Amino acid sequence: MNAVRDLLNWRSLRWKIALLVAVACCAMALTIGVLVHRSTLARSLNDGGAKAVSQLSEAVRDYERNGVPPDGLETSPEAMPGELLHRLRDRQGTAGGAVTWYEAPDRGDHPSMWAAQTYRGRPVAVQVDMTSDLLTRRALDRHMWKASLIALAVVVPVSALVAELPNRRLRRVARTAGRIASGDLTARIEARRGGDEITAISAAVDSMADSLHGRLLTEQRFTADVAHELRTPLMGLVTAAGLLPESEATDLVRDRVGVLRTLVEDLLEISRLDAGSERADLMTVPPAEVVEESLARAGLRVHLTSTDVLPARTDPRRLDRIVVNLVVNAHRHGRPPVEVHVAGTTVTVRDHGEGFPPELLAEGPQRFRTGASERGRGHGLGLTIALGQARVIGASLSFANAPDGGAVATLTLPRAEKDKAEGREGQGRGPSEGRARAEKDEKHEKDDKDVKDEKDEKAG
Repeated sequence: MNAVRDLLNWRSLRWKIALLVAVACCAMALTIGVLVHRSTLARSLNDGGAKAVSQLSEAVRDYERNGVPPDGLETSPEAMPGELLHRLRDRQGTAGGAVTWYEAPDRGDHPSMWAAQTYRGRPVAVQVDMTSDLLTRRALDRHMWKASLIALAVVVPVSALVAELPNRRLRRVARTAGRIASGDLTARIEARRGGDEITAISAAVDSMADSLHGRLLTEQRFTADVAHELRTPLMGLVTAAGLLPESEATDLVRDRVGVLRTLVEDLLEISRLDAGSERADLMTVPPAEVVEESLARAGLRVHLTSTDVLPARTDPRRLDRIVVNLVVNAHRHGRPPVEVHVAGTTVTVRDHGEGFPPELLAEGPQRFRTGASERGRGHGLGLTIALGQARVIGASLSFANAPDGGAVATLTLPRAEKDKAEGREGQGRGPSEGRARAEKDEKHEKDDKDVKDEKDEKAG
C-alpha cells in the first residue's frame, strides 16, 4: 500500500525528474522540428523557384522561335497573382529579369510556384505545381511528431525508473531520520557507495546521530552518577533531620529534605529507565481496583469512575507509579476537579486547568522542563517517569488537551489473554498481593544497593 501511495504521489522526486526530462525532450524535439521544417521549406522554395525559372526560359525561347505561346506559358496579366506583377514591376528578380512568387492558397492542398518576366513589354509567366513538395513536407512533419512521441514514451518511463534509485536512497535517509527523531539513536544509514550529494547527506545524518547518541549517553551517565553520589550523604541528612528536636524550623528542614530525597529517587529511577535495566513483573489484574488502591494510598482528591472494565496484563507496582504521577501532575499543574476514568483497559486522567503546553504535545515530556508558567513549577520528572514506566510494561501513554479546557493523559494497558494459564493464575492473586510481592522485591533490591554503596564508600 505504501509503495502504491509513493508511486501515485505526483509530488515525488521521481515524477519531477520524469517531468523535467519530458519537458527537455519536448523542447529539443520542437526546436529540431522547427529547424528541419524551415530548412526543408526553404530548400523546397529554392528548388521550386529554380524549376519555374528554367521552365519560363524554355517557354520564352519556344515562344520566340515559333511565335506561338507554348502550353504552360501565361500571357494574360489577369491570370497572374498581383504580388507577382508587383515584383515584376519593381524588378526584384533573379538574373535575366525573372521573378518568382510562391502562391499558397488559403484553402486547398495545391500550392504553386510562379515565375514571370517581361517579354516584348508584356508580362509572361509559368506556373509550377508544388503539391508534391507540400505532401513531402507534411509527411516529414508527421514522421518527426511520431518519432518524438515514441521517444517520449520510451524516455519518460526510463527516466522514472532511473530516478527510482536516488529516490529510494532519499526515502531511506528520510526513514532513518524519522527513527532518530522518534528516539531511536541507534538507527544508521551506513551509505558506503557513491560520492554524490545523497551520500554526503547520509554521512551527515549518521554523524548527527552519533553525536546525539554520545551526548545522550553522557547526560544519562551524569544523571546516574549525580544521583548515586547524592544518595549516601542524603541518607545521612535524612537521619540527622529525624534527630532534630521538634520545632517549626525542624519541620521546614524535614520537608525540604523529603523533597530532595524524592528528587534523588526520581533521578535514580530515570537513570534505570534510560539504561534499560527495568523489567516488568507482568500479571493479569483488574485495572480499576489497582487504580482505586493507588489513589487511596496517594491521599489526593480525585473523582474516580469506571465502565466496562477488562482484565489487563501489566505490572501493578509500575501501574501504581504511573497513575500516582499523573494524578500528582494534574493536582500540581492543573485545577480541580481531577477526574480519573477507567474504561476497558484504558485509564484517563484529566484536570480542568490550562492544559498541556504545545511543546509537550509536540515533543512529549522533557525532564527538568514543565513547559509553561501557567502549568506551575516543578522538575518535569513526573511525566517523564510515567512515560518511561509505560514503555516498560508495554502500555501507551498519550497527552492531549480537552476541547473545553484541561489536560488529558490517556494510558492504554495491554489486554490480558484469558487463554493463558499464567494469566489466570495472576488474576487469581489479585492486585494487592501482586503489588506487595513486587514492592518486597524492590525493597530487597534497594537494600542490596545500599549495602553495595556503603561498602564502596568504606573502600574509598
